[in-house]
Amino acid sequence: MTSPTDATSVDHVEIRSGAYADSVALLQVSKDVASAAGVQMAQVAMATPLNLGLLEEMGFDLPDVTVNDMIVALRLESTAHRDTALQAVEAALAATTHRESGQRSSETIAPRTTISAMTRFDTSLAVVSVPGAHAAVEAMDALDRGQDVMIFSDNVPVDQEVALKTIARERGLLVMGPDCGTAVVGGVGLGFANTVRPGTVGMVAASGTGCQQLLSLLDHAEVGVSAALGVGGRDLSTEVGGMAAMQALTRLDQDPGTELIVVVSKPPAEDVATELRAFADALSTPVEFALLGAGQPDLTAAAETVLAALGRPIPVWPTWGSPAAAAAPGHLRGLFVGGTLCDESMLIAASSLGPIRSNIPLDPALALDSTLSADAHLMIDFGDDSLTAGRAHPMIDPSIRLEHLTRFAADPQTSVILMDVVLGHGSESDPSAALAPGIRQAIESARDAGRELAVVMACVGTAADPQHLSVQASALADAGAEVFLSNAQAARRAVSLIGDAR
Repeated sequence: MTSPTDATSVDHVEIRSGAYADSVALLQVSKDVASAAGVQMAQVAMATPLNLGLLEEMGFDLPDVTVNDMIVALRLESTAHRDTALQAVEAALAATTHRESGQRSSETIAPRTTISAMTRFDTSLAVVSVPGAHAAVEAMDALDRGQDVMIFSDNVPVDQEVALKTIARERGLLVMGPDCGTAVVGGVGLGFANTVRPGTVGMVAASGTGCQQLLSLLDHAEVGVSAALGVGGRDLSTEVGGMAAMQALTRLDQDPGTELIVVVSKPPAEDVATELRAFADALSTPVEFALLGAGQPDLTAAAETVLAALGRPIPVWPTWGSPAAAAAPGHLRGLFVGGTLCDESMLIAASSLGPIRSNIPLDPALALDSTLSADAHLMIDFGDDSLTAGRAHPMIDPSIRLEHLTRFAADPQTSVILMDVVLGHGSESDPSAALAPGIRQAIESARDAGRELAVVMACVGTAADPQHLSVQASALADAGAEVFLSNAQAARRAVSLIGDAR
């Protein structure tokens, strides 16, 4: 179905009944198709209520559909681009259902359910990545077959998380997630994972980007990991009670290849943290904690504690670029893709600058409204569930953060912009390609307006990541940013520039 929208574009919408692809795979398909010649907008998605609402907001006129249908919605410069765009759709979809064999290309159709996937493949771990409303059903199927589960899906109700983890604990199984973005199991990175060397440090992570920060710092210090078991950002909340963290600690304690365990988390519930420390004291393997919170060590300090416990030297953490120019008086604005990196930066900044407004505030009274703006110091986590519903995570699609970079750079009250870039498998293939021009333009536009804008960044990754740490960091530095491997060091540098401006 092709229909006109305005003088310069046409919409093409088609329904593919009975077609199915994983939701994360379709996010990548949509991104690939949107880059094709003549395509102004593309959304290839299953016809869930959430996706239907998003398509309607995008202005597409939809026919009647069922949840078993796939929708291909394209906004084109003209009908002349339709065939090329549809060829791009077919190529992108084929990439999600084909793989190369050792000798020649062969087709593998993606299983439609967890049960059918595990029937086909002999595996002890199921990875669930479907819309949050359906994740618990798929995860329960896996548990019923005696499988551990990694739930990549977000927007899963907390009562369903508690129910799944309660059942898993009773059966001696592990539920990683929901919203488990990072894991390393059997030497394989899952979700957003960095390429790191093997070693003897095991991690239990109630934080995806916090885990990636520690992985990157330890890798730079030439220390590898045996496993990194993500448990989801809510696991150390009062509601969930650390059930998966304790199960993961038990698994790593039983692993002869793990000599030291690190538990990393965004700010946990105090009672759960206390219980978890007591649990760890009873294990035979030593455990170090990297639990963010007021008065607690930052993640870089935690990494240095781990190195000291291993008897390893603490390196000079690398930086790229010249020191940022003296900033004009004003506010600090943090634009993050990593929630834990945002938390860590807020904790560091608040100790010097006072209250920090945010969409994930340390104090609920400091919550930003839907405009994500305030005449104050603020930090935004663009990876928060409320901002990823119906869209790709900002580690995949930088567009929403780039929009806010332009907006805050134009605000005369903005003095320093603090950002993170997280590399690794699953993340954008070349983040600096879009970010570097945006940073350069932000600095130049502020200068044209007669003021200095400083940009400070943390670039979290390793030399072996597909994006190459030094390549990305150097490109960002060439654009005018001051770049750090350590997010804590970047946050302190940004705060010092605010102080200098005062």
